[in-house]
Amino acid sequence: MTQRRPIVAANWKMHKTHLESIQAVQKLSYLLDKEDSERVEIVIVPPFTALRSVQTLLESDKLPYGLGAQNVHPEDQGAFTGEISAVMLEALKVRYVIVGHSERRQLFGEVDQFVNKKVRAVIARGMLPIVCVGETLEERDADGTTSKVTQQVRRAFDNVEAEKAATAVIAYEPIWAIGTGRTAEPGDAGRVIEVIRDAIASKYDASVAQAVRIQYGGSVKPGNIRGFMAHPEIDGALVGGASLDAEDLALIIKH
Repeated sequence: MTQRRPIVAANWKMHKTHLESIQAVQKLSYLLDKEDSERVEIVIVPPFTALRSVQTLLESDKLPYGLGAQNVHPEDQGAFTGEISAVMLEALKVRYVIVGHSERRQLFGEVDQFVNKKVRAVIARGMLPIVCVGETLEERDADGTTSKVTQQVRRAFDNVEAEKAATAVIAYEPIWAIGTGRTAEPGDAGRVIEVIRDAIASKYDASVAQAVRIQYGGSVKPGNIRGFMAHPEIDGALVGGASLDAEDLALIIKH
């Protein structure tokens, strides 16, 4: 099996001002050592208003963390009030962009085709997408998990070249576990991640499927991260609420 470096991304969502973001990253840097950042790729994903501040801090203090953005608009520029383009994110040296998060799909009506446009926009500017997929509780109870996540994966990577797809990150985040305190069991999450990897293999080939890193996201906490990371198919975590506390985030990274 291909050895993939785990990746932990801290998605702060609509939390933290730019000053609070600076303080959180500084505190995290005190809690982690060189071995932690060598073993695990760490990505900080603050709100848009804090991107520049965090970028400056990462560069000035030479912190070994990647910078991520929570969303992107697929067009490079235009009359899209309130939106941010991949060109703008690239200029801030953003490395990763979360695309298709369940909250964007549920609260803002983003459909698979729009998610695909975002994936391609991110890749076109040399950044890497963290593509989120996952099922609702109703879909899960109706045994629709496999068909749902397979469809989301295949549509997200439409017209994406194999070599670019191989560098992407996919986050399996069951919608029923986001912010609810409920989590999938590591075995269940691992099985769905196998489905996701199979979907990539069928769209491209086995080598691309083995290269793609697939995270678990859904009420990840210091108390349950070890179980998820013990599963050979799970390559890290997309962490929401628990990432707001630097001590909790450090424990998750150290797992």
